[in-house]
Amino acid sequence: MFTETAGSRKAIGDVDLLYHEGLYHLFHLVLPNHDFIAHAVSTDAINWRRVNNALFIGDPGSWDDLMLWTMAVSPDPYQPGQWRMFYTGLSRREQGNVQRIGLAVSDDLFHWRKSPVNWSDERGPQDPAAVVRAREIARQQPTSDRNATLDPESHFPLEAPPEFYESSLDEGRRWVSFRDPFYFREGERGWLIMAARTKEGPIVRRGCVGVMEETAPGKFAARPSLHHPGLYDDIEVPNLLRIENEYYLIGSIREDSKIRYWHTNQIGAPWRSYHDNVLLAQGNYAARVCQDDHGWLLWNFFSLVDLDRTSQNLMPPPKRLYRTKKGLLRAATFEGLEQWLGERVDTRCVRPLRSDLDDQICSVDGNAFDLACEAGFQAFVFDGSIASARFNAKIDLCGLGKCGIVFRVDPDTQDGYYLSLDLLKGIAQLRAWHTGEPGSGEHMMQFRALQGGNWHGSAPGKAELSLMAFGSYLELSVDGRVVLSLADSTFTEGLFGVYLESARMQLYDVDLRKMREPEQSSGHLVTG
Repeated sequence: MFTETAGSRKAIGDVDLLYHEGLYHLFHLVLPNHDFIAHAVSTDAINWRRVNNALFIGDPGSWDDLMLWTMAVSPDPYQPGQWRMFYTGLSRREQGNVQRIGLAVSDDLFHWRKSPVNWSDERGPQDPAAVVRAREIARQQPTSDRNATLDPESHFPLEAPPEFYESSLDEGRRWVSFRDPFYFREGERGWLIMAARTKEGPIVRRGCVGVMEETAPGKFAARPSLHHPGLYDDIEVPNLLRIENEYYLIGSIREDSKIRYWHTNQIGAPWRSYHDNVLLAQGNYAARVCQDDHGWLLWNFFSLVDLDRTSQNLMPPPKRLYRTKKGLLRAATFEGLEQWLGERVDTRCVRPLRSDLDDQICSVDGNAFDLACEAGFQAFVFDGSIASARFNAKIDLCGLGKCGIVFRVDPDTQDGYYLSLDLLKGIAQLRAWHTGEPGSGEHMMQFRALQGGNWHGSAPGKAELSLMAFGSYLELSVDGRVVLSLADSTFTEGLFGVYLESARMQLYDVDLRKMREPEQSSGHLVTG
C-alpha cells in the first residue's frame, strides 16, 4: 500500500486518480499541513513512484495561501491534450473558515499552472499583487495556450452561490463548506459537483452535493443541489459516474466513516438508496473513481487510527466497481493483485490446531473437506507458517453453529487474526487476539475488533469466500463482493485455516496460494 515516508509526521490525505496512456497518476493531499498536492505514478496501481509535486499553496495574500484541500483532475473538454485540476483552497485571511474552488491547468499532467484569480468581493479587498502576477503569467503564455482557463478576467476561485447554499460565516455552522470538486461531463454539458450545504433545515443535516454547470469554457453558473439526503452534516468527496443506463453518486460520510452511494436513471430525477448502499466498511474514506482499460476503479485512503483521519493513513489497492443485475453498485478485488500470487500450498495437509478435543471430523478428498467440531472451539489449519497469502473456498455450513477463518495464527499461543462469519445473517467480524505481558492479569487477554461488514446471501449457510492477507493489507470478499478492506500489522505470519464452534461444514474448491511480499518503491514510497 502507499503511504507517506515511514516514521515521519506526514500522512497521505484525500486522493484523486487518473489513468492515461498506461500510467496511473495519483494526486493526493499531505497531512497535517495541507501545503501542497503531491503526485505519484504507477504502471500497475500497486507500486508507486513519487514525482514532482503538482501544486503548492499560494503566496501570502492569495485566496489559497493557507491550505490546499481535495482536488480532481480531468481532461479539458475544450482543449484536447490538456488537463484541468479543480482544487479546494483556504485563505489565512479567513483563518480557513471559507472554502473556495480554484483551477490549475497542465499540458502533460506533470507541470501545473494556476489559473489567474479574480478575488474581489465583500469578504475582503482584492489582492492587487496576486492579480498582477496572474495576469502576467497569462500574457506570457503562447497564444495557442491562452485557453479560457487562463483568461485574465478569470472567474476563479468559485465560491458557494448564496442563492442555493450556505455561503457566509453568519449561516449554519459559521464555516462555509464548498470543497472536494469533481467534474462530470456528458455530451455537450459539464457539471462541477462539490461538498456543500443547503440553506434550510436542521444545522447538522444540511450536507448536500452542490453543483454548478459549465455554461462556457471555465465559466460556471449556480444550480440547486444535486442531492440533499437530509441526514448528514456533509457529503464529502462526491463522485458522479454512469454505468450502463444508471447514474451513481458516491460520497463519504463523516458520521460513520463509511463510503456510500445513491442511484438514479436520469440526472434531475430523485436519487434513491438501496437497502445496502455501503460500498466499503468503516475506516475507508474519501473515495475517488477513475476508468482504466478494464472499467471503473474505486480508490480511497484507510485510517489506522480510529476517529482520526489526519495521521497514519494508507492508500489500499483499488477495488474494481461493477453493477449487479439488480442495479446495485459493488466493489470487487482488484485483478491486478493476481500478479503477486505465488506457489500453491498443499491443502490436503490439514490438521486440528487443538489436540485435546474429541467428537471432531477432519476428512479430506482432494480439495473438498468435511470438518466438524461437535462441542467447543476447534481450528483446522494447513501446514507451514505463511506471511502473505490468498485463501479461496466455497463453504456450506451444516446446522446453526459458528464458523470462521483464522490466519497468521501462532501454533503455541494461538494468537492471530480471527474472522467470524455468520453465514445465516451475512455478518463478518475481524478481530485480533493477542496475549499480553505476563503478570498483567485480566489485561493479558488482548481482544481488538478491527472491522465488521455485512452482505446479503442468496443461500443462507453457503458462501464463496476469498481472503487476502497482502503485507498489512487485509481483504475479505464474499460471493465476489468486497466486505472487509483494511490495514493492520499486529500479526505478520502464521498458520492459515478455518474454525468451527459446535458446527459442521463442507469446504469445496479450496485454494491457498502464497503471495510475494509487497516491495518498497524508490522515492520513499511504501507498498506494504
